Amino acid sequence: MDYVGQIFRPPSEAGSLLIQVAVGCSHNRCTFCGMYRAKKFAVKPLATVLADIEEARETTLATGAPPESAFDRVFLCDGDVLTLSVARLVPILEAVRERLPWVRRVGVYGDTRGVKTKTVADLTKLREAGLDIVYHGLESGDDEVLRRIDKGGTRAEAVEMARKLKRAGITHSVIVLLGVGGRERSQEHARETAAALTEMQPEYVGALAMMVLPGTPLGDEVERGEFEVPDKFGLLRELFTLVDEARLTDTRFSANHASNYLPLRGNLPADRAALLDTLGTVLATRDETLLKPEFLRGL
Repeated sequence: MDYVGQIFRPPSEAGSLLIQVAVGCSHNRCTFCGMYRAKKFAVKPLATVLADIEEARETTLATGAPPESAFDRVFLCDGDVLTLSVARLVPILEAVRERLPWVRRVGVYGDTRGVKTKTVADLTKLREAGLDIVYHGLESGDDEVLRRIDKGGTRAEAVEMARKLKRAGITHSVIVLLGVGGRERSQEHARETAAALTEMQPEYVGALAMMVLPGTPLGDEVERGEFEVPDKFGLLRELFTLVDEARLTDTRFSANHASNYLPLRGNLPADRAALLDTLGTVLATRDETLLKPEFLRGL
């Protein structure tokens, strides 16, 4: 397999075949993110991608074991594959379907920049070719926070993205980042993010907790004393607000990423009361023995 640099994927794609379609991120300016700073964005040659798909087929079938025991999901890397044109993506998706017929799901990272250049018809064409799920780093529903972290999109654009994906029949998994508003805008960030999720109604929401990376612009802000991350209970207060105020009608909600101090998971709205009860108890007692130790947290 032809991999350039370090490869990243969502936690739920841990068992997936990773196929690198593009190198890095075309935006690559989010102040908190260090994933692609060492890479210059480039679209990989189609022949290289197709060769990787063929290699995956041959290697998997050569074992003689049922191919789905090796993998039954594919994730197309790197950071914002959905910015690629429909004309570039369709042959890749069709090759996965033809050469890896046991695969039952194909996913990508996507953002407002990639979706706003595509019509619902374009997105439907991608879904028909085999794209099943888009992982979207919303981070915050607060436009002021989005501006400060140089996200490259607005809340209104994120809501429109959600509506387009829904109309095209593509599953939408949204990632939000606890603490990204800092202490200064902690609750504004939480409330506005809950309101944005209510408008978006994604099938999945994953809440991660801020971990500041040295060498990023946000890391530099922290060193200069210009940004302060909420403490662990401040992050949990944001999570409480999200669960309490987001009026989601049929969403799998997770806060069990390695970065989270208190791993939680449930369906909203069915499990709202139970999740709030757990969070409320921890916030009331401030019992740190109930939380993940700092050394066990990770990105």
